[in-house]
Amino acid sequence: MNALTMTWSIAGLTALGVITRPFAWPEAIWAVLGASLLLMFGLIAPWDAWAGVAKGLDVYLFLIGMMLLSELARREGLFDWLASIATAYAKGSPKRLFVLIYGVGIVVTAFLSNDATAVVLTPAVYAACRTAKVKDPIPYLLICAFIANAASFVLPISNPANLVIFGGGTMPPLSRWLATFGLPSIVSIVVTFIALYWTQRSTIAADSVSPVVESVPLSHSARLTGIALCATAVLLLGASALHFDLGLPTFVAGCIATAAVLAITRQSPVETLKGVSWSVLPLVAGLFVVVEALNRTGLIDALAHQLTQNASLYPAQTAAFAGTVVALGSNLVNNLPAGLVAGSAVELAQVSDKIAGAVLIGVDLGPNLSVTGSLATILWLTALKREGLHIGALSFLKLGAVVMLPALALSLAVLLIQ
Repeated sequence: MNALTMTWSIAGLTALGVITRPFAWPEAIWAVLGASLLLMFGLIAPWDAWAGVAKGLDVYLFLIGMMLLSELARREGLFDWLASIATAYAKGSPKRLFVLIYGVGIVVTAFLSNDATAVVLTPAVYAACRTAKVKDPIPYLLICAFIANAASFVLPISNPANLVIFGGGTMPPLSRWLATFGLPSIVSIVVTFIALYWTQRSTIAADSVSPVVESVPLSHSARLTGIALCATAVLLLGASALHFDLGLPTFVAGCIATAAVLAITRQSPVETLKGVSWSVLPLVAGLFVVVEALNRTGLIDALAHQLTQNASLYPAQTAAFAGTVVALGSNLVNNLPAGLVAGSAVELAQVSDKIAGAVLIGVDLGPNLSVTGSLATILWLTALKREGLHIGALSFLKLGAVVMLPALALSLAVLLIQ
């Protein structure tokens, strides 16, 4: 077996391990194992592997900052309070509850990232449904899975994958981001809502919600956390508007906000730090090494060449094709490695904003097709399992086809014609 075949085989097995988690081992183990095998067999030099890891610095900083903020909000009960507010305003109407939870999901995803929606909003929604004596919480929990991806390109901070696609100093300023993705993101959110509600309408119609729900009080620490989150959102929007990389501002804001709230409330940082999913960092680092190894085989160069060539001849068709292929491919290998490869090709090809935008929409929205499409959906499944709930991969795939495909088609169409 030659080096090229071995590299591709290890990369494929790494992606398979991350998606299927054999022996119930965490995703990070398979990513690190794949990177280690590439080093062990001399398929990538140590300095090249380190260069691959270093490329993800902005992503690591962004993830750490967001995970700290999310865990702080979870521990202080901010998400439980938001979910209880939505339940109270539902006033006994399942339809109104569905709409309100969807609205909360949009806000959390847009300003705290899709992973926050999957990790911390999901258990809060389940607790709110249980308090409201909802017969079947699944339609409301599905919101957390689908909106986490559908709203993940509202802002640059809404999804770590956005930093991968527009990394290396190519992140558009906020004004250009909103001009490019504003309408497509609205279409994505609206079409996803319509399709998801339509598929769940019979369950919702047969459901009941208690009109009298005990409210969750907003504690002093939760209020401080909310203020810190709002301040962080303003800071990051400002950084984006000034065309700064988002990793360092997110990291600094997360650390300062966490330290300030814990100091004011006189809490130890130990429990907050323990609650952070640190395994995400080696997972991302391992995948960066794998992508760097694939880059050494000429994959990125070949993709970039095809993008450049086709974009000059058929720009609109290339954008639509690239977005669709990346969207479907994200469900085969998970959107993080797919985004890393696609992002590297986009950066090398120096294509137009339309083509880069189509690729980003594919990476962000495409994973709504399957349970293995994105890290956020995998985290959502884990949150369900903690509550004793289960959704089969085939059931989700059938639902995802109905919800994701029209949202993707219309979002790409709006991107191309605007």
